[in-house]
Amino acid sequence: MHAGHVAFALQAIETAKLDMVYFLPERQPRHKTGVEHFAHRVAMLKRAARPYSRFDVLELDDVNFTPERTLAKLRRKFGLNQLVFLFGSDVVASMPEWPKVERLLQENELVIGLRDHNNRPAVERQIDTWPIEPRAVKIFASYAPDVSSGRVREALRRRSHTRGLLASVRRYSDHNWLYVSLA
Repeated sequence: MHAGHVAFALQAIETAKLDMVYFLPERQPRHKTGVEHFAHRVAMLKRAARPYSRFDVLELDDVNFTPERTLAKLRRKFGLNQLVFLFGSDVVASMPEWPKVERLLQENELVIGLRDHNNRPAVERQIDTWPIEPRAVKIFASYAPDVSSGRVREALRRRSHTRGLLASVRRYSDHNWLYVSLA
């Protein structure tokens, strides 16, 4: 978790009138390398979310999330028919490839924060190519569009600083010797 996630969640609460934002870490994130064990990532998320009364962390058993399996679990947990999902604009291009993405798009609202090198017209054009029109989409410019998890992980490996690195994450990582390679 980094300052970009915090800024985006706070903006989403205001823009989409959300009561809470739940962070859902995947046990094995797709398309990411160099991530730490799930338990450490959850601990860092909880520490980063602690100062914000409208943030929480939700742990699901799924190794990877899918619209079919994950939506059912979230609906049972919260008793809601419609949920709001927060995504960075960097995810928009790959969403049509997700299995059963139609369920996610038809039944829920999406809130999309514009990331570095993305702009609203380009993201809207990508959404127009999706196989199904989403139920609702809100797009806004992120306050921290260029903060990236990859750069934060690299800074933690080097024991240096980068924009967006949260002090709570740095302390936890240093204390637990995370992102250290002995090779």
